[in-house]
Amino acid sequence: MANTYSQLYVQIVFTVQGKENLIHESIREKIEKYICGIISNNRSKPIAIYCNPDHVHVLIGIHPSISISDMARDIKSSSSKWINENKWIKGKFRWQEGFGGFTYSKSQIDSVAKYILYQPEHHKTSSFKDEYLKLLQELDIKYDDRYLFEWYN
Repeated sequence: MANTYSQLYVQIVFTVQGKENLIHESIREKIEKYICGIISNNRSKPIAIYCNPDHVHVLIGIHPSISISDMARDIKSSSSKWINENKWIKGKFRWQEGFGGFTYSKSQIDSVAKYILYQPEHHKTSSFKDEYLKLLQELDIKYDDRYLFEWYN
């Protein structure tokens, strides 16, 4: 794309389907590296990622030719296929349908990246459901409860 300049930052959040806490610490970094490879192969830059046991946050400098929906689809489909091929999860592994996609300005990148990297600390006091609903509210995103993720306690 000659003469195209952009600065597009997006956080994508998605969650495991069917069972809680399937991403164990023993495979977390492998999955994160694989997802970063998917992002890079889509001409985008992974900035921060953390795979919690039941959900993932990833901050991306996204290429202007790639839609957020296409990026989320590619990450979820490729990584679930790879997890299943490696048989790291008993049974069939899948991500839930849908995702959260949130854009940020350059001045927000450091704080969003730190937030993502400090997920274990954050989740000592807050559930994923509480975290996600707070994010939607802070960003003034209207939502319908019927179309949110399945929540696990």
